[in-house]
Amino acid sequence: MRWPPELCETPDPQGAYPRLSDAQLQALAPHGERRRTRRDEVLYAEGLPCTEFFAILAGKVATVEGFGAEDQVIGVHGAGRFLGELNVLTGQVGFVTGVVAEDGEVLAVPADALRRLVAGDPALGDLILRAYLIRRTMLIGLGAGFRIIGSRFSADSRRLREFAARNRLPHRWIDLEQDEEAERFLRSMGVTPQETPVVIWRGERVLRNPSNAELAQAVGLLAPRVQETRCDLLVIGAGPAGLAAAVYGASEGLATTVLDDVATGGQAGTSSRIENYLGFPSGISGGELAERAAIQAGKFGARFCVPAQACGLRLDAGDHIVTVGEGGTIHARTLIVATGVRYRRLDVGNLERFEPTSVYYAATMFEAQMCERDPIVVVGGGNSAGQAALFLARHAACVRLLVREDALSRNMSRYLAVEIERHSQIQIMPNTEVRELMGEERLAAVIAENNVTGERSTIEARAMFIFIGAEPYTAWLADEIALDPRGYILTGADATRSGKEGVPDSAGRPFPLETSRAGVFAAGDVRSGSVKRVAAAVGEGAMAVRLIHEYLHTGE
Repeated sequence: MRWPPELCETPDPQGAYPRLSDAQLQALAPHGERRRTRRDEVLYAEGLPCTEFFAILAGKVATVEGFGAEDQVIGVHGAGRFLGELNVLTGQVGFVTGVVAEDGEVLAVPADALRRLVAGDPALGDLILRAYLIRRTMLIGLGAGFRIIGSRFSADSRRLREFAARNRLPHRWIDLEQDEEAERFLRSMGVTPQETPVVIWRGERVLRNPSNAELAQAVGLLAPRVQETRCDLLVIGAGPAGLAAAVYGASEGLATTVLDDVATGGQAGTSSRIENYLGFPSGISGGELAERAAIQAGKFGARFCVPAQACGLRLDAGDHIVTVGEGGTIHARTLIVATGVRYRRLDVGNLERFEPTSVYYAATMFEAQMCERDPIVVVGGGNSAGQAALFLARHAACVRLLVREDALSRNMSRYLAVEIERHSQIQIMPNTEVRELMGEERLAAVIAENNVTGERSTIEARAMFIFIGAEPYTAWLADEIALDPRGYILTGADATRSGKEGVPDSAGRPFPLETSRAGVFAAGDVRSGSVKRVAAAVGEGAMAVRLIHEYLHTGE
């Protein structure tokens, strides 16, 4: 690789590249080894797991995307800085390459040793984790990593982009509708329109319309194939409740496995900003909260399988058997169902026609990029709709908030309603409901009706965001566990009153979060009677683990 005559260290305005103090380097030294480095030496490579943590003692190291091909230098770092990003802690493959740009010396610490060290040193752990989270965000913003090439009108293109965004996988989107060179490139490779979208990884591997699982496997997301495995605790769903259960279960000695069919974070992971969660006065994004929790659970030994969808539940010889994906099974001594809810769909005749291209049920940076500088509508009057409207107003040309009730204060927190009412880019339309969608390949306008006067109006919109409540994700349970009339899981005394055969009937049973099946617990939004708040879900996930210990102690 060609280096300029004088290499200047990359500035650090965001706090992504802090320097380790002498005391921190001394604390790390006994756990690693000092190594001399030579110019052009590769310390870690794009597409491969990074098994070591590198602190620079002398010389300079560059982080490069597309090493050996594009050779795009992302940053140059000198003495005192440390290298890598989230993959060092999670075990994922890297999205950039670390190349020595100037002879020097590094301290190389095995990743496993680093995880133990940061667990015992909160100051060092917070410094490294914060820097790694910022670096991952920067990589996403730079479009590092793999390429997704397809049509904006393709449902599969959207599926892959959403999967990458929800899992915070750095990537670059290339739209065939706007990039003629990309289309010629695909034709030269013999890729037909039916085989798009394609994913190109490391400039050499081409995946033609891959499934989410195939993409995860290609880029090194930890999604091990589930054949037949056993564990003490199986958690279905990696939202706030499931992540809390994973942290407490693994930290208290239970062999813990977590499944989720899309990504960690659940519904909360789609939130651009959670402002009322204890301990984060400035708010925190759902994605960052999920990443922190997943790293914490992994530190204690929890095993995550993403994407992996639970398809069925049965009981066999005292074990709870969960069927996963294409026939794999997991045998668990205990089970926590934390599958949460899925957003409701509008009852509009032609909704399905526009869902692949113009209708969204989340408001993250991915969705914001899809509607940049476009007029949009947000449907709903609760906190989720309000948070989405505020976030999207920073990106869209204008936001119209369609609310069925006569005032925001009916279902929305007062602080949020006041902020929306003061926002110049958001137009509130009370007593308004969607009746029809208009457009060809993409949404062009929404026909709305005032539910008091009956007057109809046409609202220009290139995208529609729907937040009108949710339904529990329990269809996969079939008739195995007692549910309330709306499909939420009954627990505790409510499970007893359900009359479902098999409800524990010993003293003190079922436990408060135990379902109609002994040893199966429910936590978070999927549970009947739960409080639909992130903090409440986290509390229930932790409480469920405590009750599982009582269940196991009583001899099941």
